[in-house]
Amino acid sequence: MDDNEFIDSVASRTGASAEQATAIARATLTTLAERIDGGQARDLADQLPEGLRAYTFAPHEDAERFGLDVFVQRVGGRADVDPELAEAGIRAVLDTIRAATTADEYDDVIAHLPAELWQVADPVPPYDG
Repeated sequence: MDDNEFIDSVASRTGASAEQATAIARATLTTLAERIDGGQARDLADQLPEGLRAYTFAPHEDAERFGLDVFVQRVGGRADVDPELAEAGIRAVLDTIRAATTADEYDDVIAHLPAELWQVADPVPPYDG
């Protein structure tokens, strides 16, 4: 998956414009990198499209501890969208990460998140046919 496909996936899942989807993807990846440890963030970055990797580098090795409400606030503030679109965007980005990475990598990322964040992440892989 390349950068455009990733952004198009987020846009189609949220109904947002390409510009909003780009802002939401970047904001979600940045916030996700803050919430998981540095090594996990680097592992995730290795599997993302090149243009989005920089947003996934953690500012610290140790993960910050915050829940869904703070995650949504940070994404909404960074992407300049309302909380409803921020939450839908988080779900869209996590779903797109699931499609863009290996199942093991997605599972590792989700395992680093608190249970309340799982409500916006679908842990079941897509049917492969």
